[in-house]
This record gives sequence, structure tokens and C-alpha cells, in this order.
Amino acid sequence: MTQNSLSIYERLGGVYSIAAVVDDFIDRIMVNPALNANAKVDEAHHRVSKAGFKYLVTEMVCWATGGPQKYTGKSMRESHEHLAITEPEWQVFLQDFQDSLDKFQVPQAEQRELFAIVASTKRDIVVP
Repeated sequence: MTQNSLSIYERLGGVYSIAAVVDDFIDRIMVNPALNANAKVDEAHHRVSKAGFKYLVTEMVCWATGGPQKYTGKSMRESHEHLAITEPEWQVFLQDFQDSLDKFQVPQAEQRELFAIVASTKRDIVVP
């Protein structure tokens, strides 16, 4: 199999590698003061179990990148519509994501694919 014929899930190293990045990323966003300045986001960050949140995000990323996992959580719209997330908060979120990807030295090609996946969720997360 060539590198090009592998799914992004496989190129990222599968569930264990994805879980490591998600673990770091969720740790960042849960305590980011710019994100928690939004009282609704701060409340949500303190209402959900961090371990459970990491599990669902790992499951979702694995599913979205072609892994065998099935995402069992709420839709992006359903889980974010009440949070009133703004464009500046979205940009902070993206920077935290970038920082986690860079920490784990995720290659640029895979980073671009991951950011495209994340971008596809923006309309369901950010308030217009």
C-alpha cells in the first residue's frame, strides 16, 4: 500500500495516536481563558466529564478520518448551538488545535486534511 492509498486515519497512526492529540487538545481548550470568557462555554466545560469529552472527540475524529469507530455523540449543531460561539472564539479554538498538532509533529498534509474536516463543522458551531 502506498502512503496515498492510506486513509488519513491510518496516516495519523490510528486510534492511539489520535487519542494522544485529542487528549492534549481537550486539555488546552478546557482551560483556555479566551474560550472560557464565554460563560456558556465555561459552564459546558465544567458540566461534562473531561474523560468522556475526550472519548467522544476521539471517537468522532477517528470516524471522520476513515477509522472503524462510529461516532455516538450529539451532532455538532445540537452540542454547540446553545453556546453562542463567536468567530474570535473559533479562531482561538483553531489555534489550540494547531498547537496540539504541532506538538505531536503531525505532517502538514494531514494537518490540512484535518483542518478541512474541522472547517466543515464551522457552520454548525459558530453563531452567524
